[in-house]
Amino acid sequence: MSSAYARQLFRSCSASLSSRTLARPLTSNFSSRPASFNLRRGYSETKSTSEPAEEQKQDESSEESVKESHPDTEKLKAKEAEVVDLTGRLRYLQADFLNLQRNAAREKEQTRDFAITRFASDLLETVDVLALALKSVPTSALSAETTSASAETSSGSSSSSLSSSTDTSPPKSAHAYLQELHTGVEMTQRQLLQTLFKYHVKPFDPTGDKFDPNRHEALYQAPIPGKEPGTVLDCQKPGYMIKDRVLRAAQVGVVQDTS
Repeated sequence: MSSAYARQLFRSCSASLSSRTLARPLTSNFSSRPASFNLRRGYSETKSTSEPAEEQKQDESSEESVKESHPDTEKLKAKEAEVVDLTGRLRYLQADFLNLQRNAAREKEQTRDFAITRFASDLLETVDVLALALKSVPTSALSAETTSASAETSSGSSSSSLSSSTDTSPPKSAHAYLQELHTGVEMTQRQLLQTLFKYHVKPFDPTGDKFDPNRHEALYQAPIPGKEPGTVLDCQKPGYMIKDRVLRAAQVGVVQDTS
C-alpha cells in the first residue's frame, strides 16, 4: 500500500509541476502581447498622421509651382493669339495690296486705251461731214467730168499752139476743179480714218445684221416683204468702236414686224 500511495503522490506532484511550467509561458506571452500591440499601434498611428502632412506639403508645393507657372502660360497664350491675329492681318493686307496693284494696272491700261474717247467722238462729226461731201458727187458725174476734161484738154492744147507763147498752162474747166476737190476730200477722209485706226477706232456697218440696242440706234421702222423682222435694212450713219467698247452707235433703219 505504501508503494502504490507513493506512486500516486509522485504522479500528482509531477502533474502539478507540469501544470505550473505550462502556465508560466502562457502568462508571459499574454503579458507581452499588449506591449507589442501597443507599439505596433503607435507606429501605425504615427505613420497615419505623418502621411497627410506629407501629402499636404506636396499639394502646397504643386500649387505654388502652378501659381508660379500660371502667369507664364497666360503670357505665352496671349503672345500666340497676338501672332495669329497679326498673321491674319498681314495676309489680308497682302491680298488687298495685290488687288490694288491689279486694279491700278487695269485702270492704267483703260486710261491709255480710252484716253482719246472724247476727242475721237468729236472727230467723228468731221468724218461724217467728209463722207456726206463725197456722197454728194455721184460716180456718173465724175466719169463725165473725166471725159469732158480730156476733151477740153485736147482742144486746149491745139488752141494753145496758136496762142501767144506767154500762155504756158491750158485753162481748166469747172468739172476738172470739181474732180480735184473730190479727190482732195477723199484723201483727207482716208488720212483721218487711218489716224483713228492707230488708236483702235474702227467703223462698222450693221446692214443686214440683227438689231442690237447696245450697238445700234433705230431711227425708223419699215415693213419690208421678204426681210426678217428685227434686222437692219439701212445704215444712215456708221457706228464706231474703240477696242471692245462702243464709241458711237450706228444710226439705222429696222425692218418692222407686220404680224
